[in-house]
Amino acid sequence: MVNGSTNARRVLVLEDEPEIADVVQSYLRRDGLQPVTYGTIRSALAAIAKEKFGLMILDVGLPDGSGFEVLRESVASGRRIPAIVLTARGEESDRVVGLELGADDYVIKPFSPRELMARVHALLRRIDERSSSGIVARQLRIGGIEIDPSSHEVRVEGRPAQLTATEFRILSILAGSPGEVFTRATMLDRLHDTGNIFERTLDRHINNLRKKIERDNHNPSYVVTVYGVGYKLRRP
Repeated sequence: MVNGSTNARRVLVLEDEPEIADVVQSYLRRDGLQPVTYGTIRSALAAIAKEKFGLMILDVGLPDGSGFEVLRESVASGRRIPAIVLTARGEESDRVVGLELGADDYVIKPFSPRELMARVHALLRRIDERSSSGIVARQLRIGGIEIDPSSHEVRVEGRPAQLTATEFRILSILAGSPGEVFTRATMLDRLHDTGNIFERTLDRHINNLRKKIERDNHNPSYVVTVYGVGYKLRRP
């Protein structure tokens, strides 16, 4: 069972294939979540504009467009909703685009409902996590970056930065020990429950994080690469 507010348990499911939608809904309800299913981009966009959801499961290929449109609107609106993207087998471009747009995880179709639920619960744990070992558990300011774990918010020079749950987790790990170099192996170990995180996608998440918190992501002031070793958070 999943604890928390009603909004946190509400899951937007964007899937136009009735058989898949029915299975996903059944598993979500079984685990105490409240799925609300939509079969078109238009209906899903209307829903996120007026309702609150704790999580989205988005199919990429819909009759009236791409599920990425819903993900993009969620981020652009400033009310970013954690998201898992469903992609076709072998479509690496979809997975890459999804991560770059702010998706927290992806599942390849056809998928096992149990795998999907494992990823749903892993993402919910990351969202709820506030004080795990090595994660910032107090409000912290490093240079122009303010990290507030209680509200899961990050501000850069006073402006809110819309980070994904994975990006927030990475920043929190680094901010827990400013100046300390974290090897890729250490980062992957800390992110072991974060789904499809391996060296290639870790680097991609780091790049996306830099785009959101650095003035020049090609010449970063905060998240610095220590070549041949890993990453560290530098105090400017």
